[in-house]
This record gives sequence, C-alpha cells and structure tokens, in this order.
Amino acid sequence: MQEKTRSWLLEKRLMPADKVEEHADGLCYTDLMAGYYLGAPDEVLQAIGDYSAWFFVWDDRHDRDVVHRRPAAWRALRGQLHTALDSPRDHLHHPDPLVTGFADSVVRLYSFLGETWNARFARHFHAVIEAYDQEFRNRTSGCVPTVDAYLQLRRLTFAHWIWTDLLEPSAGRELPDVVRRHPAYRRAALLSQEFAAWYNDLCSLPKEIAGDEVHNLGISLIQHEGLTLEEAIKEVRRRVEKCISDFLDAEKEALRFADGLADGTAPGKELSVAVKAIVANMRNWFSSVYWFHHESGRYTVESWDDRSTPPYVDNEAVGEK
Repeated sequence: MQEKTRSWLLEKRLMPADKVEEHADGLCYTDLMAGYYLGAPDEVLQAIGDYSAWFFVWDDRHDRDVVHRRPAAWRALRGQLHTALDSPRDHLHHPDPLVTGFADSVVRLYSFLGETWNARFARHFHAVIEAYDQEFRNRTSGCVPTVDAYLQLRRLTFAHWIWTDLLEPSAGRELPDVVRRHPAYRRAALLSQEFAAWYNDLCSLPKEIAGDEVHNLGISLIQHEGLTLEEAIKEVRRRVEKCISDFLDAEKEALRFADGLADGTAPGKELSVAVKAIVANMRNWFSSVYWFHHESGRYTVESWDDRSTPPYVDNEAVGEK
C-alpha cells in the first residue's frame, strides 16, 4: 500500500517529488488506513489508502489557503470538488491535481458497491466540503466556535460518516438502513470517530496553537469555558478516555444486535457476519489512530524549523497570483 500510494501521489502530482521522497512514508497515512479496515480486499484498501492520502493533502491546501489569505482560490476549489463528486469521470484530467486526484479516488470508491451507497457517500462528502468552508470563514475572521458548535462542526471536518461509510466496501456489502440507523450500530460508530477526532485535537494542539488555529476542542475550551491550557488538555483527555469506556459498552450492544440479525436464513447469517466484522474494525480505529498520532511526522512539531509551517507541505502560493 505504502509503495503504491507513494507512486499515486507522484502520478497525480499531489505532492512535489522531493516532499514525497522525504516525507510520504513517514507521514504514515496508509498505515493508518491499513490498521483500520482489516479484512478489506486489496483493491478496496488501496483505494481507501489513496483517498486518505488525498484527504490529508486537501486539508493542507485548505490550511495554506487560509494562511496566505486566498479566498478566491478556496472558493474555486470548493466548487470544483462539489462538481467532481457528482461527476468524477468528467474531472479525471482537471488542471488542478487536487481535483484530478479526488476524481480518481471517487471513481474507484464508487466501483465497489451500488448506486445507493455512492449517493450516500456523495451526500456525506458534500457536507464535509461545506464544513471546510465554514472552517475557512471562521479562521479568516478569527472566530473560535463555542464548544457545542465546534463538536458539531468537527463531526463533519473529521468526516465521521465518510470513514464509517467505507467500513461497508471493506466488509464487502452495503448495509441496509435498518442496520445503519439502529442506535446500537450508530452509537458504536460515532464513539469510535469521536475518539479519533478528539485524540487528534489533543495531539495537534501545539501545532494548531502555533499556527493561529481556531478549530480545536482545547482552543474552544480555553476561549469559551475560561480554562487554562493545562486545564483544557486535562479536559480533552478526560473526554477521550470516556469515549473509550463508552465504546466498550456500545460495542457489546452492537455485537448483541449483530447476533440478532442471524435469523436462521442465509442472508441473515451473512448480514450478521458483516456487521460483526464492521464493529471489530470500529474497535481497530482506536488502536490505529493512537499509533498514527505517535508515529506520523504530521505531529512532530518540536522537530520543525517553523512550528506553524509543516515541512511536508508545498508552501508556495497556488490558485491566486
């Protein structure tokens, strides 16, 4: 996966060759996905791995557009991504490598399950794009969202439901709405993603404070709850730990629900097996995310020459001259 994603990043011109050579493997993007979607067919896992690498590059472009005050470039990219999501094959040769790479990823992801899964993925990612736009406006205006507003926005900017959607092609089947919307399934899925988002906030807090960020649970707690930095770190850690204990309870409920899907028929048995595999991968997200944040060069802020400028990004102005 790592070798193929490295080649894909070069082929799609998503990162300069020197950045790929120096940083791609150490950023551990493919490792993060490989530790989550266990049991996925190779072509599914590779598509997810490439898409994940694209997502991080997109996040970095968004950050640089904020830092360099490029609203026109961001608005153009936002519109192009919305359009490419609905007609990816028409954007496989777009002049912006970020749009081309996205279109390529989406074409591949759309090939695994049916039209209803594709439409759901598109609906969820349209919402992610709009959340990134809200984040752009917050950052350029210096607006720190309240804790509640931040938590709602974070579920979108972290793409909670995208990573959950991708559990289905990894298990080889689309789940019916009655399963996905069941409280036992949904609670386990949400807790696994909340853990990842909030642990990310905990680990990226020094990086984001250095970069004058406004989107971090710790920053919202400091700004709106009057906590000190030390108190905010303690509170984020408490919430992270509660996600773990709550998930262990939710996991039991989800597995009981999965057992009940085996109704004596072959389709019932297959659905039960698929849901159990997906719940197991929700558990894997905890260990994979934890490992990633301690191994990826994305969070080694202390080793950077400039704490506000990651060494793996292309910091040249693009989109606006």
